[in-house]
Amino acid sequence: MNPTRRLHDLGQSLWLDNITREMLQDGTLRRHIAELSVTGLTSNPTIYDHAIRRGRWYDESIHANAAAGLAGEALFVELALEDLTQAADLFASIHRATGGTDGWVSLEVSPLLAHDTGRTIEEARSLHRRAARPNLFIKIPGTPEGLPAIEESIFAGVPVNVTLLFSREQYLAAAGAYQRGVERRIAAGLDPAVGSVASVFISRWDKAVLDKVPAALLGRLGIAIAGRTYRAYRDRLNSSHWRKLAAAGARPQRLLWASTGTKDPQASDVLYIEALAAPDTINTIPEATLLAFADHGEVRGALAADGGNAESVIAEFGRAGVDVAALAAELQQEGAEAFVKSWKGLLDCIAAKSEALTASAGGSGGRP
Repeated sequence: MNPTRRLHDLGQSLWLDNITREMLQDGTLRRHIAELSVTGLTSNPTIYDHAIRRGRWYDESIHANAAAGLAGEALFVELALEDLTQAADLFASIHRATGGTDGWVSLEVSPLLAHDTGRTIEEARSLHRRAARPNLFIKIPGTPEGLPAIEESIFAGVPVNVTLLFSREQYLAAAGAYQRGVERRIAAGLDPAVGSVASVFISRWDKAVLDKVPAALLGRLGIAIAGRTYRAYRDRLNSSHWRKLAAAGARPQRLLWASTGTKDPQASDVLYIEALAAPDTINTIPEATLLAFADHGEVRGALAADGGNAESVIAEFGRAGVDVAALAAELQQEGAEAFVKSWKGLLDCIAAKSEALTASAGGSGGRP
């Protein structure tokens, strides 16, 4: 049996951390669904920047939307909605078969709004309305300013993928925001079954300490943080308070492992996939890592519900001089800044493409 199928049968959803118009049109995504047990996907500005720069798959749409007067963020949103609504339709049968648990795709609010609560709420509602798909998450960062936007969006019935989480404490803050939104819906007599996932980033932990700790600790911090967070997740789902909300019809906010491609060239290319096999979670996987795991990955068992030896490993890092709480805050801030940089690069790329295509059309009798 394919390793990806074994992981799926263990109870973990495999989502592709990639989307391109090419894979939508040439059948690659359909094959990943059929052959590699992929049941959802995520996107981000960096993924789109690479896809648009790399080829001509978006040229026709960029030219048409630019001719209609769109530019900047408005033009990108059109491109993303064209792709993600098509992807959402591919996953629709999975979404229905799992009662809304699986089969999701994700679209991000502008990273420029990471510290603007009010505008994040407005954009989340607008994107959700325009997508008009029941299985499309709106990604909102779990920054201090993002937390109230998450609560308000859930209360408004907008499914949310909480992104840029790096620690147990940040996860719990995001879970609290989700739960408050659900509780408000119940109090208002609204359906509490609003989907959400909480995305905890893993590999960036190990990259951050790569040259700061003894060799024996390399590649262990991200997995330990995940174990600590997984214990908090299981405890939350087993709490009497959550069981009461579930009885009223609320859905669990699923825990998602993000940033699971290995960044250390000396480490296994499937390190985080093998270590983070865990029931009732999601692993969103870069395409190269997915293919590597399908080729030579192993499922050796599930992550312990109590986090295993996570706390002892984190204590070792503390003795080595790593302040985990401070680093979590630093990683979240750096992550937000990196997304802004990618976003601006993406918009510059689209502007350059639009200008070149317009000029080309003008010099060829109007043909793009």
